Amino acid sequence: MTTNPPPPQQPPYGGPAQQPMSPSDEKLWATLIQVGGLLFNFIPALIGYLVLKDRGPFVRHYSVTALNFQLTLLIAFVVGAITSVLLIGIFIMLAAYVVNIVFSIIAAVKANKGEWYTYPMSIPFVK
Repeated sequence: MTTNPPPPQQPPYGGPAQQPMSPSDEKLWATLIQVGGLLFNFIPALIGYLVLKDRGPFVRHYSVTALNFQLTLLIAFVVGAITSVLLIGIFIMLAAYVVNIVFSIIAAVKANKGEWYTYPMSIPFVK
């Protein structure tokens, strides 16, 4: 009579600790998070923070700073939408749009070079 081997042990909830990324992968993901903010607002930064925060200090820094910056811009867009009745809101939304483009491109270039960068004018919601 043959016995079957016991089934392999399943990893605990959350799985095993993930391996750290290589520096080139960290730079790639940090750059993609910054560029994603141009197209999809805070969603890429939030996903990057939740998925990649434990994979390396560089990608964690960039996902946190991008998330804080995009949430700050979201507040600016909401304030602009509310005050658009007074016409000043249109200028607030236009300024937030331009600031998003300029600083996201600067952050993406810095991330691609492997340099540390922190957005100016962002509220630190996530640390």
